Amino acid sequence: MPQPTTRARPAGHPGYSETLPRDPKSAATARRLVRTACTAWGLDGTAENGALVLAELVANAVRHARRQNIRVMVDRPKPDMVRVAVSDFSHVLPELCTPKDDEEGGRGLALVTGLATKWGTEKKPWGKIVWAELEGRR
Repeated sequence: MPQPTTRARPAGHPGYSETLPRDPKSAATARRLVRTACTAWGLDGTAENGALVLAELVANAVRHARRQNIRVMVDRPKPDMVRVAVSDFSHVLPELCTPKDDEEGGRGLALVTGLATKWGTEKKPWGKIVWAELEGRR
């Protein structure tokens, strides 16, 4: 299994990323990556919300991506911000929707909206990156 990648970023904080199989079990690995990064940065107060948000982004990628792998990323672009993201090879952009009460799915982006300061997508020639920014809390 590939090991996570750690790189210094312009903000001076290391960023973490890992290529994972497009499999529901990858959400657990993504949650661990967020917790590891937040602990390293002394932002333990952001770890659980970051883990939930990244797990939801992974779940969407697992459902909608085209290839066997996805890439998860955790960065700290500012001292008071954690950015989580998932890249995949699908051009289909996520949409916030309101599911019916009896539907099991469709609430993930509502959770992301509630926990993140903001979220969005970056279109790429090969697919997209879906990201969310959270307030960095100690």
